[in-house]
Order: sequence, then C-alpha cells, then structure tokens
Amino acid sequence: MEKAVVPFVKAHACGNDFLIVEEADARGRHAALARHLCQRNTSVGADGIEFLERRADGPFFLRLFNADGSEAELSGNGTRCVAAWLAYNEKREQVVLGTHGGPRACKVVKASGTHFEIESEMGVPQVTARTLNLPQAGEVSGAEVNIGNPHFVVFVEKDDFRSHGLSWQELGQIICTSPLFPQGTNVEFVQMLEPGRIAIRIFERGVGPTTSSGTGTCASATAAIALRGASREWLNVVAPGGAQQVRWASAEAPMLLTGPAEIICCGGEAATE
Repeated sequence: MEKAVVPFVKAHACGNDFLIVEEADARGRHAALARHLCQRNTSVGADGIEFLERRADGPFFLRLFNADGSEAELSGNGTRCVAAWLAYNEKREQVVLGTHGGPRACKVVKASGTHFEIESEMGVPQVTARTLNLPQAGEVSGAEVNIGNPHFVVFVEKDDFRSHGLSWQELGQIICTSPLFPQGTNVEFVQMLEPGRIAIRIFERGVGPTTSSGTGTCASATAAIALRGASREWLNVVAPGGAQQVRWASAEAPMLLTGPAEIICCGGEAATE
C-alpha cells in the first residue's frame, strides 16, 4: 500500500492535545487517520483530531475523532485549539465553529506569539441529578450533564479522588462503558474547594484519563453550581493540566469558558492510502 503525507497542525489546551487536519485532506479516512496519527510512540500523538471543513455558505465546521477512532460530538479544548490556529494563521480574532454539538463562538482575549487565551460560548448546559446502580461499585450518586456531549459528574471528598473503594480511573472506566450509557459518557470527578474554585479529574470517552477537557470543565462547573452552590460569576476549575474559568449567569444563559491554547507545531505525517 502506498503512503501519502497528511499535513497537520498540533496544538494543546492545558495538555489536552489535538491535531488539526483540513477536511479536504481526510478523504473519508477520518477514523483510520485518528487511530494512526494519534499513536503516542509510533506517530505524532494526540488525544484526537479536529477535522476542519471550510464551508463557503456558513461557518467553519469541525468533526472530532478520538484517538481510538470513535467520533464525538465536540471538544471544548479542541474547538479552542482550532480557534487559536485560525487566529495565529489567518488573524481571525473571532470565529464561529460549527460542531455536532452545536455552534461555538470563540474570541481571542489575549495573544502572545503562539499562546492564546480564548473565550468560548459553550451553549446552555442541562443537568439532572442521577444515581447509578453499578455491579462493580454499588450506588453512585452524581449528575448527568449535557453540554453538547454527554457527561456524568461524581462529587468526591478525598484528595486522591478515590470513590466507592476505587481509584477515579477505575470508576471512570466503569461508568464510561456502562450499559446505562449506550453511547458511552465522559466522566468527571469533582472536589469542592471553595465557592469560587473546584478541582477535577477527567475520564474521557474514547481516550481515557486526560489532563484537561473543555466540556468536562463545563460539565463539572454545571454540576457544582446547580447542585453544590458554587459561584456562577467566575468559577476556577483546576485540572491536572491547568485551570480554566467558567461564567454562567443563569440556568437559561449560555455558559462561557475561558482558557489557554498553544500552537505546538505544523508538519506532515505519512499515512497509508
């Protein structure tokens, strides 16, 4: 089989890294390219690929494929990485990016070289308290959140984020793949620190443990605000990869997410035709 070079841009948001590939270069190989290019040791390495389609009659459109080749509705951090690339390469300080989870309006609030601080409008989140009955863990209470993609949020007390006798990674895997979520779900573990600050850990559908997640940050903030009285005005959400800030004026208002994104490199990788 012949190999062709696929041009890419690599960017990250709080360590949550993505490749950006033009839709025209995908040629229908989205899942295969994601599995190949996202491999850490034998290829470029990333949590997923954002395929960027340039539509003449509307906004840009993104298709997100996870490292395992599965397609997801959207990524808040991935969307922000694409907005950073368009700001860096095309001087677009404001852009609307279409996704399968709805359009996301992004604007640059600070820029320095390849580093950007971007505010994204993330839509109106929906939250419902729910208790899961899991054979491996018993009853797990938390919150089901939709922010354009599905999440389940578990509140924890321990600094190591253990819950129900399991590590957060073990419980995250169980919830993520439970038959209670036929399409799978992202899972966040939230520790309340103070009204304006929470700490989180993330088990991402199609990826596993990640250093950060934009939609995971928003889902965690949604549950903390709606169910635990966290601050709506300026909530710091701290993940292993860094902090992001959330503002949510009311239950009916779109949530605003502000965080960093950095362009790492541009290049080309050989992929089988």
